[in-house]
Amino acid sequence: MSTKAADQLVSVLMNWNVKHVYGLPGDSIDTTVDALRRNQDKIKFVQVRHEEVAALAAASSAKLTGGLGVCLSIGGPGAIHMLNGLYDAKMDHVPVLALLGQVTTGDINEGYFQEVNTPKLFDDVAVFNKTISASDNLGKIVDSAIRAAMTKKGVAVLTIPDDLPDHKVSGSYQDSATAFRLNAPKVDDAQIDQIATMLAQSQKPLALIGKGAEHAGKELQRLVETNHIPFILTMPAKGTIADDHANSLGNVGKLGTKPAYEAMKSTDLLLMVGTNYPYTPYLPAEGQAKCIQIDTCPENLGSRYALDVAIDGDAAAVISQLNEKGAVRTDDRFLTACQKDMDSWNRWMSEKRGLNTSPASPEAVFAAVDETAPKDAVYSIDVGTSTSWGARFLHVQPTQKYSISAWLGTMGCGLPSAIAGAEAFPERKNISISGDGAFAMVMQDFVTAVKYKLPIIQVVINNQKLAFIEYEQQSAGQLNYEIDLEDMDYAKFAEAAGGVGYTARSNAEFKDALAKAYGESDRPVLISVYVKDNAPLPGKIVGEEAKGYTKYGTQYLENYWKIPSMPPLKDIMRQFF
Repeated sequence: MSTKAADQLVSVLMNWNVKHVYGLPGDSIDTTVDALRRNQDKIKFVQVRHEEVAALAAASSAKLTGGLGVCLSIGGPGAIHMLNGLYDAKMDHVPVLALLGQVTTGDINEGYFQEVNTPKLFDDVAVFNKTISASDNLGKIVDSAIRAAMTKKGVAVLTIPDDLPDHKVSGSYQDSATAFRLNAPKVDDAQIDQIATMLAQSQKPLALIGKGAEHAGKELQRLVETNHIPFILTMPAKGTIADDHANSLGNVGKLGTKPAYEAMKSTDLLLMVGTNYPYTPYLPAEGQAKCIQIDTCPENLGSRYALDVAIDGDAAAVISQLNEKGAVRTDDRFLTACQKDMDSWNRWMSEKRGLNTSPASPEAVFAAVDETAPKDAVYSIDVGTSTSWGARFLHVQPTQKYSISAWLGTMGCGLPSAIAGAEAFPERKNISISGDGAFAMVMQDFVTAVKYKLPIIQVVINNQKLAFIEYEQQSAGQLNYEIDLEDMDYAKFAEAAGGVGYTARSNAEFKDALAKAYGESDRPVLISVYVKDNAPLPGKIVGEEAKGYTKYGTQYLENYWKIPSMPPLKDIMRQFF
């Protein structure tokens, strides 16, 4: 029995439990798209308006579900558009398969219309990067590409000349989807004993928990509770343990809390679980603390801080073994001190959450979302000040999901992620929050949510500027330049696209619009909320930032003969002391 190679390709995707493919049809990928049409009852093709959105949605799908994200595009310009989203997948270590069209085999290397050397173009982003040269092994190569993406947690790219998928192939290919399993190395009992001894001997232990430990939340919660250990979550790991857990110190770094910074600078034992946290100035000083790191990627072990114990293993398995030893320490003095510090921070944040202003205060806007979002909400937070406010004012729970562009930090990731979240979890409320600068980069795909009747809630934090860049320039001692954005009526845009649009100019108006948005079931809602230009100051202003702000103030005075508008003095003093 013979079948088209394209159908064999789609069969492999189905066996790997792929439910959605994001992309745009076009001449050099149409034979693959035609096979998706023939199997549309098994795999949903989600037509986007820009290939970057397709790749960002595929990356977000992988982040939110833990499975394979898939996107496709024509070769040439479409493929080039996908690079940003694929780099997001690469840098956040999630499995994505990109299917790229190419001119027919008879036209390759002849400088044909839209012919681009995609294998060379995608060489840096891909863990698997091949051009299909024959139709009879298409299924096998797709299977190999998926295995590579899943095993290496990265991007697999296949360039497919458009004539090959239309060829008939004999027989069927038996893929490896059913048999595929990833097993972490077994951990030596001696290492577990060593960790237990180090915890027992420590006076100020601290856990830094990353995205790689997301599946180990219950085990980690038991560990920190039993042994009186304060913990810090990296940004992409929010919700692994509840953000408002009694032992939580929030996040650490520029977007983190002051208690987390101070705990890092005090700890004598740092337990890093599932994280390759890159901001080394926010880790303990060199030689200050002993360090244990648990990661399934051996090359991460010791790359940020000198280790005393390095474990190549699965976080849930390792922490479970450690928990079998029960309580290994009873000293709660450091935890109690950290909790008092955190109580002071939370009182300050409570003041911010309760701001009642017009224009609205971004802190209160995020607090309103936090207080009303369903317990199983899916958050998609964009890059910019939205990331800062989300870090501090969204208390994410283990029953919720939280997606960001953690390592690439690409603006415009929020809406594509919400589209992917709504497709993967149609029964859950998907909430995207973006600044006006970030949203404008991908806003055309709001109509994609309209087309597929996805009741996402898209909040646009509207301050008519690139606010995060404003503060970056200031902290570097530079005068602000070209950060202001022309305003537009985003609510009218949403209505023109076929969705629901609201404009809010105060906290009360935002809360009213949000309550209405939760009631929509088959249309996306956009809330454009005008906000005050409040500065998301670092949890702790460190030396170089202080010098930068001083230089900025001096230059501003010299150029404009007046003192610049700055955050309230009490806020600045809290960050310093």
